[in-house]
Amino acid sequence: MKHRSLSLLAAGLALAVLMPALALGAVKSKTVEYVHDGVTLKGLLVWDDAAKGKRPGVMVVHEFWGLNEYAKHRAELLAKMGYVAFAADMYGQGQMTTHAPEARGWMEQITANVDTWRARALTALEVLRSQPQVDPGRIAAIGYCFGGATVMQMAYAGADLKGVASFHGSLPPATGVVPGSIKPKVLAAHGAADAFVPAERVQAFQKSLEDAGAVWEFVSYGGTVHSFTNPGADKAGMANVAYNERADRRSWELLQSFLKEVFSEK
Repeated sequence: MKHRSLSLLAAGLALAVLMPALALGAVKSKTVEYVHDGVTLKGLLVWDDAAKGKRPGVMVVHEFWGLNEYAKHRAELLAKMGYVAFAADMYGQGQMTTHAPEARGWMEQITANVDTWRARALTALEVLRSQPQVDPGRIAAIGYCFGGATVMQMAYAGADLKGVASFHGSLPPATGVVPGSIKPKVLAAHGAADAFVPAERVQAFQKSLEDAGAVWEFVSYGGTVHSFTNPGADKAGMANVAYNERADRRSWELLQSFLKEVFSEK
């Protein structure tokens, strides 16, 4: 009994020593303002202040709803994994909406000019790259819906990234891209039943990446429609939009593996 009491005391003392150190570690976030084409943008930088030294950065691009809590939550999850995450703002002033017509209007305004679309995303990338916690040679970008198309446009623009990952994106083909110019590895997670993206678009997307000499992986989830990673998707009240827990879980596990792989390469 005496030995057991001493063991418990020792364990308690060890825990007491560790607790202050553990308490210091916390996920922190701050709003970062930046400007593109005269528009003030407000992104969210998220990191774990317990991590030491420079670490990989991951840019997160929101759905067509704007920079809402869902995109910020994904950034927080990435920060908990040890990355510095930056939830970019593609519309300005960090605005978001729950009304599809308004969201569609904002998205179409950005995507109408591909050069401007790419430039705005690349401006956010440089914000992330310039952060003191970030290893500028190890950065990736992920995006959802509109954000998925955005990270692909970044890749087509020759962005210096280790990887890009598109989740239920619109899969824009790599048109006019010089073979060998796509630097990041590509991961695309797609809902096989997503009526917004016809089979012809999927085929054109895959063929264009192959023709461009990109390193790419395409994963399609059966019985899965658009916005399958977002638990709040069903609240949108839109046809072809629904959450799928299994596809969400599997695609997130795939992303974790993908990031570890691309960041381990020199």
